[in-house]
Amino acid sequence: MSFPPLAFVDLETTGATATADRITEIGIIEVDESGMREWSTLVNPGTPISSFIESLTGISNAMVANAPAFEDVAEEVLERLNGRLFIAHNARFDYGFLKNEFKRSGHDFRATVLCTVKLSRKLFPQHARHNLDSLVARHGLIVSARHRALGDARLIHQFWNQVRDDVEPELLAATVRQLTARPSLPPNLDPAAIDELPDGTGVYLFYGENNLPLYVGKSKELKKRILSHFAADHAAAREMSLAQQVRRIECIETGGEIGALLKEAALIKSLQPIHNRTLRRNEDLCFWHLVEARPGEWRPRLLPASELGPRLQEHLYGPFKTTREANRTLTELAKEHRLCHALLGLEKVKPGKPCFAHQLQQCKGVCVGKEPVSFHSARLMAALGRLRLAPWPFPGAAWLREGEEVHLIDQWRHLGTARGEAELHALLDSPMPDFDRDSYRILHKAVERMVPLAPLPAA
Repeated sequence: MSFPPLAFVDLETTGATATADRITEIGIIEVDESGMREWSTLVNPGTPISSFIESLTGISNAMVANAPAFEDVAEEVLERLNGRLFIAHNARFDYGFLKNEFKRSGHDFRATVLCTVKLSRKLFPQHARHNLDSLVARHGLIVSARHRALGDARLIHQFWNQVRDDVEPELLAATVRQLTARPSLPPNLDPAAIDELPDGTGVYLFYGENNLPLYVGKSKELKKRILSHFAADHAAAREMSLAQQVRRIECIETGGEIGALLKEAALIKSLQPIHNRTLRRNEDLCFWHLVEARPGEWRPRLLPASELGPRLQEHLYGPFKTTREANRTLTELAKEHRLCHALLGLEKVKPGKPCFAHQLQQCKGVCVGKEPVSFHSARLMAALGRLRLAPWPFPGAAWLREGEEVHLIDQWRHLGTARGEAELHALLDSPMPDFDRDSYRILHKAVERMVPLAPLPAA
């Protein structure tokens, strides 16, 4: 099989995040009918190189001080890559960095990409590891300058040459076709939109005709997750129907998974997309609130979430989606723990008269004086224990950092997300939002990562 012109590419960078970190070195090996050509350059990233990265790559701040910025070499890099099959090890990393750098410098870059990690996995599935060091050891590749851009590009080129020599041409051709095939896209979706999809964490929104919200989802790998919706072998008619309706895709990148979860929950409630399992809004949300009717006697009172004050009351249990769910839960607990329906407010009886559950021997008799009310109250609290709303553990608001974002939280309410101290202050001055069941569950799982607000985190 003949392949198109090839470009074996490797980059060295200041870190692992394509949207925030920058390129420090580019290595490209061009292969075509006229032969092979090697090219590399250091790049001034415009940001300091950490001691860890310097020890890994050997590239120091002094080495790049007089190197060109990426925008100064962008035209040449683009010329060397255009029209070639882009081959890299863990190609999403290198391709993502170059796309971001090209975008910053005002260039549009797209290429057909082949990842040699995926190629190795497909061709040699009997092996567990497919990183570059494993390929060096397994295939006897000759190392010239490990962790330098051109040195690693040479390793990728060597691996490709070995594969072409050792693997049946038909198998190699079929594998490359499979790994470089463009995804099957909905008929009404612009293919160019796929190239602009981010790879990181965030929320994605599908819109249909007349900008109708169809679906909101989240992922730690946005592009991969979005393309999975359009796979040719749809697992369900619902997926097929969704794919056929999509006209536009919107992505909102977040600093991490918690931000994505919070944003997804909020968007589903506000947009009510037709293909989502609708998350219930807060109008019907309620709690059981234990109040002390008299010393030692605690009774449950149904408390709508709308009546919660800025600071959460103690002895809250729930939340429940509806009043009906709250009553059903309390009735089931009463039966399981032999609690009195009369004291729970589930049944009206005259003072001193037994509740119906006592007549069925499903109440220990607090309604007729057979059990002290303090005992009944203790059993009620124990029965409700697993449903207790966790007390807010801080004297005031708290913050949680994800990447460059800071989530501000108070009384289990998400006040908002900021990227600096000024934005945090603005959020503190805004009205307290309503209690939200989904946000509470997300934030409660992350409470160990929260920090009291004072002092404010640095931007």
